[in-house]
Amino acid sequence: MSNRFVLNETSYHGKGAIENIAAEVAVRGFTKAFVCSDPDLIKFGVTQKVLDVLDKAGDIYEIYSDIKPNPTIENVQNGVAAFQASGADYIIAIGGGSSMDTAKAIGIIINNPEFADVRSLEGVAPTKKPCVPIIAVPTTAGTAAEVTINYVITDVEKNRKMVCVDPHDIPVVAIVDPDMMASMPKGLTAATGMDALTHAIEGYITKGAWELSDMFHLKAIEIISRSLRGAVANTPEGREGMALGQYVAGMGFSNVGLGIVHSMAHPLGALYDTPHGVANAIILPTVMAYNAPATGEKYRDIAKAMGVEGTENMTQEEYRKAAIDAVQQLSLDVGIPADLKEIVKPEDIPFLAQSAYDDACRPGNPRDTSVEELAELYRSLI
Repeated sequence: MSNRFVLNETSYHGKGAIENIAAEVAVRGFTKAFVCSDPDLIKFGVTQKVLDVLDKAGDIYEIYSDIKPNPTIENVQNGVAAFQASGADYIIAIGGGSSMDTAKAIGIIINNPEFADVRSLEGVAPTKKPCVPIIAVPTTAGTAAEVTINYVITDVEKNRKMVCVDPHDIPVVAIVDPDMMASMPKGLTAATGMDALTHAIEGYITKGAWELSDMFHLKAIEIISRSLRGAVANTPEGREGMALGQYVAGMGFSNVGLGIVHSMAHPLGALYDTPHGVANAIILPTVMAYNAPATGEKYRDIAKAMGVEGTENMTQEEYRKAAIDAVQQLSLDVGIPADLKEIVKPEDIPFLAQSAYDDACRPGNPRDTSVEELAELYRSLI
């Protein structure tokens, strides 16, 4: 058996990293950018930081901002039409997962027009050509969409999120600049940070995990655990740590998959518009307890990476509990709700459970599950 690993061609990290965009545009011979960024980032001047770099270099661009927090099929379709009319030859995606996911779907369809029906991209679509080149500039520390081969689009008509997995969609350049994340409010910082932690933990225990991915995930858990509280408090060290930690997590999980924390979170976003990171954070400890019997000694490693002392002397029951407790404490410390009582309606649970079972992330879960068990997990959280 062989294992595939897909990463960006180039990535830049650290304060001031956005200054490298102009040089990348020049060396790659790009002529006009299609800038994908959501309306709030434009309104509050975050997008302008990148536009200033382009303006200084004399680079031409056009802005596309018809992007919702959970991007829809319509957002993608409108973006494809706008790109075709723009004369652009590359994309700059500025934002969180929403902007980058929209950009990926647009870029894939432009170069693979046989997939113009956005629904045809769900799962592992057999596209033949790499998407339009993307330079990805994250403004949140969580999704790691700048280094993953995944994107998620909401099907509003069916109240569900479509998980799309395609190595052709990975951005050619990632610009991971903590200054671009400094304006995130505390709540968003906490939610996206817990999303990143979920990526690292699920990636570490997923069925597809192996030594190379384990290396990334354990380091990501360590960095995120020591950085997220500081990032929520807006310290430079916390912001820099989270910018790196979420990227490292993305390097891993993009190549080995996730599990039912994500498959349970996706329907909450589709049905209730629940922020993805919040949903993950609430669900994670409960699913960790559910998955524990299928994880061997991995929870010892998770607990140690999260700063728990004395794990080498703990019994299996003790270190598994310690790992779950550490996750719950971090979530509590950054202000995440403890349950889904204010979100989930009991009558929706059958739909949520079926949607979670059908989700592309579910097969990677270390413990095999069923629709009935997923329903019970939802019920335990309300």
